[in-house]
Amino acid sequence: MPSVKSIAQQEYYGNKQNVFWKLLFAVFEQPLSANYEDKIALIQSNHLALWDVLQSCEREGSLDSAIQGESPNDIQQLIRDYPSIHTLIFSSQKAEQYFKKYIGKINGLQTITLPSPSGANARMSFEEKLKAWSDLKAWCEQ
Repeated sequence: MPSVKSIAQQEYYGNKQNVFWKLLFAVFEQPLSANYEDKIALIQSNHLALWDVLQSCEREGSLDSAIQGESPNDIQQLIRDYPSIHTLIFSSQKAEQYFKKYIGKINGLQTITLPSPSGANARMSFEEKLKAWSDLKAWCEQ
């Protein structure tokens, strides 16, 4: 689920402590831009889609550990609507856990879980996260 700051900005990964966009621009070898339209263009030009596993929840603050009363998005319908989707990439173990809890396995669909880009994931440096995320470019070209 989006952080409090992301919700206020109405942008995915709007919290400056989250390095999601910095990782994507680095992986796709593009200069980092703060412009949200540039970020969306980067997603689209690399054949990615960005969507939350959860449609809604109750939560005080921004920590995933505080999520309660969650409701999933209809990812199975998304796959039916867009049959060219072959891989789901989770940007955290928590996202993968919610997917497994509410959706489970979808035949013919590969799933990959990357380390969280959140500032709360301070056990990994940016360089370590980038190394783990570096195969994203190749996955998008499949």
